[in-house]
Amino acid sequence: MVCDTSSLETMLDYIRWGASCFATQGLYFGHGTDNALDESVALVLHALKLRHDLPPMYLQSRLTKVEREAIEALFKRRIMERVPAPYLTNHVMFAGYSFHVDDRALVPRSPIAELIEKRFQPWIQPERVTRILDMCTGSGCIGIACAHKFPNATVDLVDISPQALELAWKNISQHGLESRVHPIKSDLFKYVDKNRYDIIISNPPYVSTGEMQELPKEYHHEPALGLEAGSDGLDIVVPLLRLAPSYLKPDGIMVVEVGLSAEALQQRFPQVPFLWLEFERGGEGVLMLTAAQLSQYQVFFREG
Repeated sequence: MVCDTSSLETMLDYIRWGASCFATQGLYFGHGTDNALDESVALVLHALKLRHDLPPMYLQSRLTKVEREAIEALFKRRIMERVPAPYLTNHVMFAGYSFHVDDRALVPRSPIAELIEKRFQPWIQPERVTRILDMCTGSGCIGIACAHKFPNATVDLVDISPQALELAWKNISQHGLESRVHPIKSDLFKYVDKNRYDIIISNPPYVSTGEMQELPKEYHHEPALGLEAGSDGLDIVVPLLRLAPSYLKPDGIMVVEVGLSAEALQQRFPQVPFLWLEFERGGEGVLMLTAAQLSQYQVFFREG
């Protein structure tokens, strides 16, 4: 271990020590927390099997040898291997809901969570929503959170990765949504029935080849299939935009996260009036188009 732990006794000692070590070791925070202190708290509480709403007085509790070793083992992997914290805890919160997460899919972190919490208003009338598609679903968090927010809707979760779909099914079962949420193995829309959806949401791979090489080590624990998408990051996004009109209701919407590839997308399709959404908790590179717009500008998506 790179830091001395011999003088540490309490939970608070370990939280403070972990935060200091994480900061000095140059870890990257972007998989559920954005700072060393929150990450340290998350790992300490997980190691001790305690909830985040623990009364403050417990922070002064002295730890047993077994408890100290459990914390140190987690910290060691986080520092030495650069494993993202959610892969160490197998837990993440998304849109207010708890999900199991592991390296079969990306760690949920999309700003689309804010849109789900607001039930996609004002662009959709929530009471009319009966079908939702989560394309490139990964762990299933987006579609499952939508199922909670739209209790009258059927939700399809689509992914090309059977491993990701196994994880998505675990989360479907954990949330008791087997009757309304359905995983589908498909390369984009290839094996999706010609259903018409009120909302199509996608957080697809959108990292360019060049950007992929520059990502912090933490990202390389995630499946590359869920990240990399060609020289400009648009290898998946453009086919999605091209095919989506056949699967949307006339008054439906499509929401797609493209991250830093937003600039490349705008340059390729300057004629298309993408609506770039803003988020109170941060995040960018999420577009929205209506079904009418997708149909109107299909000529450009087919040529592009």
